[in-house]
Amino acid sequence: MNHDSVRRLPVVAQLALALLGIPRVVLHDLDLLHEGTAVNLVFVAVPLLVWVAVVLACRVTRPFTTLLLVGLLHGAMLVVTHQLLWNAAFDGAPPQLGGNLADLDPTAQAIILRLTSVPSGLVTGALLGAITGAAAWLLSRRRRDPLPGR
Repeated sequence: MNHDSVRRLPVVAQLALALLGIPRVVLHDLDLLHEGTAVNLVFVAVPLLVWVAVVLACRVTRPFTTLLLVGLLHGAMLVVTHQLLWNAAFDGAPPQLGGNLADLDPTAQAIILRLTSVPSGLVTGALLGAITGAAAWLLSRRRRDPLPGR
């Protein structure tokens, strides 16, 4: 494959795709959107379907890698959004540590809890990117290599 035939998604487009899932995060943290509802499903599924559709429509050469990066960007945005809305998400009564750590200063507890929430947001974004990237890759291969007899 020569360099001229490589099709990439511009960074601005990747950032825009990553941002598509943030309204759901905001609405969920503000307790305006609830898991298990049809509306929530739309807010979850539509951005991911758009990720795949855009990568396929733009005929991106490396759809898996591209959407993995979009997912990582989304994960970073997810982490920042959750941190900004932390108090609102917990109605001003954030979680507290228990057991031997229950006696820690509330500020230390808040720091520990906030820091431990970071990896889950990043992993969530990476998984979403990997799943959508794999789907886009499979669909793009099918477009290039149609089934025999078709």
